[in-house]
Amino acid sequence: MFDANFILSNQEKEKLLQIARFTIEEYLSKSQIPKLDKSDLLPIMEMECGSFVTLHKNGSLRGCIGRFTSSEALYKSVQKMAVSAATQDNRFSVVKKDELNEIDIEISVLTPLKKIQSIDEIEMGRHGIYIKKGFSTGTFLPQVAIETGWTKEEFLGYCAKNKVGIGWDGWKEAELFIYDALVFGEKDFKKK
Repeated sequence: MFDANFILSNQEKEKLLQIARFTIEEYLSKSQIPKLDKSDLLPIMEMECGSFVTLHKNGSLRGCIGRFTSSEALYKSVQKMAVSAATQDNRFSVVKKDELNEIDIEISVLTPLKKIQSIDEIEMGRHGIYIKKGFSTGTFLPQVAIETGWTKEEFLGYCAKNKVGIGWDGWKEAELFIYDALVFGEKDFKKK
């Protein structure tokens, strides 16, 4: 687990993105997650923490799956979430091999969840939200607030309605959590 001061170097970010892309390519060809040569891994990739992998095609969402915690090394979590985003996000059809050159991969490495008592604790663009009511849960990553331009109430309302399924105002009677995410994508490293 890491704290809000956690950082990854550009080399580490690029390596994780390469792992995600290679894993999707291999999985779509061979139907299995490839084993990686551990000597090629950087030490921080062995740390246990949650991650989300988001796929965009021509700027539109094409898949997003993640876990808040992991008892596995970060690189293994990224591999599994990359495959899941490409093949198991039920909002989309399975990614095809010939689409891969049109897809940009984004990774979010997550801090542990922190329960909050007031929405005043939410910093838009910095915090992701996780809403829980009974067995219903849902989340928006921090970058959703930036991408949509929503107000805090819209951020909570859309998450409660569309992700948790408890109605627009359902967040008012739910447990609220926040988390930070270190977000980076292939577009950050494309040559200008």
